[in-house]
Amino acid sequence: MANHKSAEKRIRANEKKRLRNRFQHKTTRSYIKKLRLTTDKEVAGELYKTVSSLLDRLAKKNVIHKNKAANQKSKLARFVNRLAA
Repeated sequence: MANHKSAEKRIRANEKKRLRNRFQHKTTRSYIKKLRLTTDKEVAGELYKTVSSLLDRLAKKNVIHKNKAANQKSKLARFVNRLAA
C-alpha cells in the first residue's frame, strides 16, 4: 500500500479518472450502437456529429488510440453517407 501522502492522493485521483473514462467510453459505445441501428439519414447525420465529437474527446484524453478513433469515424461516415442514397 502507499506510504506517502502524495501516493495516496494519486491512488484516489486515478480511481476517479478510471471511473470517468469508463463511463465516457461506455457512453460512446452506446451512441455508436444507436447510430448503427438508425435508418433515417437526417437522424444519423445528427448522431454522427455527436459520436464524432465523443470519439475525438476520448482520443484526446488517450482513453482510446487516435487511429482507432479515426477508423471508427471513417466507418461511421461511410455508413451515414450510404443511408438512403
